[in-house]
This record gives sequence, structure tokens and C-alpha cells, in this order.
Amino acid sequence: MTTKILIAEDEPLMLERLQELLSRLWPQGDIVAIAENGPDAWDAFLEHEPSVVFLDIRMPGMSGLDVARKIGRQAHIVFITAYDQYAVEAFETGSVDYLLKPVEEQRLALAIQRLQDKLNATPPDLHLLLRSLQSAAKPATPLAPMKWIKATVGKQIRLINVADVLFFQSDTKYTRVVMADSEALIRTPIKDLLSTLDSEQFWQIHRSYLVNVSQIAAAERVDAERMQLILKDHSEKLPVSRNFTHLFRE
Repeated sequence: MTTKILIAEDEPLMLERLQELLSRLWPQGDIVAIAENGPDAWDAFLEHEPSVVFLDIRMPGMSGLDVARKIGRQAHIVFITAYDQYAVEAFETGSVDYLLKPVEEQRLALAIQRLQDKLNATPPDLHLLLRSLQSAAKPATPLAPMKWIKATVGKQIRLINVADVLFFQSDTKYTRVVMADSEALIRTPIKDLLSTLDSEQFWQIHRSYLVNVSQIAAAERVDAERMQLILKDHSEKLPVSRNFTHLFRE
């Protein structure tokens, strides 16, 4: 019997590996939809009504936890997480499984076996699990926002004041750090920057962009779903994806 599967994962390499392993380890599994963010995952769930959902915990627009709350008891959830063993302990209930990044073939095979054992039963109540996961995922002591960045400029390692940064842009293997009069490259991905920068100073406006709020001159609409930002001290206009246009609505 075919089992409909939805995957919500915004990391291309992780998504590719999960698809490849699932096709090999679960021939009866039919991946009916793939989503790169929370809102699309929820829309895809409503459209395809899968029995199994693989959810990344941290996604743009809506977290995997938020999507799981909406799904409730309508499907079996397998979380995909990069959290350490303390957060992982929240999953050790035997009712909802987890996959720790990077996904190991043997671990996925075990998750599939657990799912197959449960497909004839009612999906579990996620309320207590989600609450435990949220508690475990939060750091005990909030870290102070990052104020300085070490970046490569030519042959030099430059120390950049975060306040001078106009925006960050994901660029293949690197992240562009753009200032008013120069730019540099760092190896820190956008996702990691989000957890270290001041969230009131830097907003994510696109999967590939973080912008210094104080440097925004205006937001203009491109079409019904897209916007772009005009900066005070830079000619480059920054795209705002559909998931973040709410930041600039009246």
C-alpha cells in the first residue's frame, strides 16, 4: 500500500539526501509534495493530505513546530533537527520520531520502521512533545548580540562593526557583507547569523538576505506578491520574498 509523504526542508543538500534515502528505503512511500518554508508546507498538507510529514524545525515564515500544531492528529510527524542530545531527548517517547542532521541511513531506516508500525493507528497527540521541544530548544541564558565580524578582504582579515553593515547576502559558499563603501566575504551562513545578530536591528527579508533596519529608506511593491527595498546608502535594491512582505505592511 502506498503511503503519501510530505517533506518540508529548506536546505537543498539535506532535501536531496532525504529524497534519495526515502526512495531506496521506502519504495511504497510516495513523496507527493516538497516545501521550502512553513506556509508552503501547510498549504501542501491541505492539498495532498499525506499520512507522513517530515518537518524541518527551523524554516522561513512558519516553524516546523507551528506546522505540526496545525496538523495535529491528522498525520504522523517526523521532525528533522540540528539540535544536540538535550533537545533530542524531547523526542524519545516512541510516538513521534526525529532525524538528527545530517541524516544517517540506519537512523532513517529505524524511523521508517516506526512509521510503518504506526500507520494503522491514530497519530499521536503532539501537545506535550511540542512543549517539551520548545523548552529544550531555547538556550538557558540568552547570548548577547554579535557586535563585530571578522571578514576576508583581499589578503587581510578585517574587523567589521556590525552597525556598519547594510545587509548580508548568501552567495554560494560565502555570505556577502555589504557596507556603504565596501564589502567583504564570510563563511558564516545566513541561518547562523540569524541566531547571533540583534533581531531588532537585522531582519530577514528573503531566504538569502538580512537587512539592517536602520538602513531601509523605503519598500516598494514589484507585483501582487513581491516587494523590494530601497536603501539609504546603497544603490542595490533588495528583494523581499512573499513570506516576509508582512514586515512592511501598514
